[in-house]
Amino acid sequence: MPPYRTFSVLLLTLNLAATSLASNKLLVFLIDGLRFDYIDEKELKVLPGFKKFIQSGVKVDYMTPDFPSVSYPNYYTLMTGHHSEVHQMTGNYMWDPKTKKSFDIGTNTDSLLPMWWNGSEPLWVSMVKAKRKVFMYYWPGCEVEILGVRPNYCREYYNSPSDANFTRAVNDAVETLWKGNAEMAAVYYERVDIEGHHFGPLSEQTKNATRVVDQMLQNLEQQIIKSGLKHKVNIILFSDHGMTDVSVERLIELEKYIDFNDILQMKDRGPVVSLWPAQGKDTKVYNQLKVVQHMAVFKKEQIPDRFHYKNGKFVSPLTLVAEKGWFIAQSKKKSPLWSIGTVPNQGRRYGWHGYDNELVDMKGFFLASGPDFKENFRAAPIRAVDVYNLMCKVLGMEPKPNNGSWSRVQSMLKS
Repeated sequence: MPPYRTFSVLLLTLNLAATSLASNKLLVFLIDGLRFDYIDEKELKVLPGFKKFIQSGVKVDYMTPDFPSVSYPNYYTLMTGHHSEVHQMTGNYMWDPKTKKSFDIGTNTDSLLPMWWNGSEPLWVSMVKAKRKVFMYYWPGCEVEILGVRPNYCREYYNSPSDANFTRAVNDAVETLWKGNAEMAAVYYERVDIEGHHFGPLSEQTKNATRVVDQMLQNLEQQIIKSGLKHKVNIILFSDHGMTDVSVERLIELEKYIDFNDILQMKDRGPVVSLWPAQGKDTKVYNQLKVVQHMAVFKKEQIPDRFHYKNGKFVSPLTLVAEKGWFIAQSKKKSPLWSIGTVPNQGRRYGWHGYDNELVDMKGFFLASGPDFKENFRAAPIRAVDVYNLMCKVLGMEPKPNNGSWSRVQSMLKS
């Protein structure tokens, strides 16, 4: 073959490769605590933003969160494609016996230590390593140096950003994509979860918070069109878990069954509780808790494999898992249900999550729309570990080895 023809074939091959690697921008929304049925057919009658978004793209029947069905493990599962026992973020509250340090949901300083986060590489870290820019707004963890890397921009999370903060974050995210300052922007919204805790999953307050997201979607459509991004940006929305009803009448008080002098450390309350018994007290505490109704107690090695949880390095010697709607606490006096939640002094709690991730009420939602996604397409259920592969695909990123299934998400894409 003449040299010029060899060069022409090589050039054509390189051009085709470049075309296959080209990708659109990505705008991601994590809507905390939005249960899958908050946007079912009945609710869509009063949610025009969601309705139009669904018609323009993909709606999954429901998305199963990772166990435990609480926030931080699933924030990380969604962004890494790993189960909690792999990425090591196994709870909203964790404890390391070696260092005596605690991870506590919110803004605890020790929770920002890389030791909790370095178990896996989230998508935003991979993108920065690949010299691709990422802007993140209130996304928990974006302020942490993970594997030595931070996103290009992080508007740090703090307790309960307002609806006005959310609106500004969305506006800024669209602007940064439009200006070319970022290839991915990610926005976190918490109020749906807060209202679900305080008033219950089917309360008017929770519905009002969902309507705020709906109004955002209505405004977003106009912003995307005006900025000329309609055929250049994919938009994905998902939640970390669902929500179910709880009641003080379904409270399990551990002090009625065990002596807390035998407990070195207790983490969390509610559906899943972690206990570190004092030296030599494991068997005693385990036997005392085996008789407690409406909950199961597991030694670490007994935790069901389907939870993909027991091999986590921060998992406690004993894990307590409540039945749906039941709430585990040290005692009503020391940990009353009506004083527990993200926002202090806001009254009794009527909703909670964290239960067995296969329970229907724990299921989250997933929506996607944009140039790479099919229109008006109803997809079968997926799992939180699957989302990472899909985001990598539309960004043209090579996914790291992960626990997700490509077969559960590939049907959503046009090609």
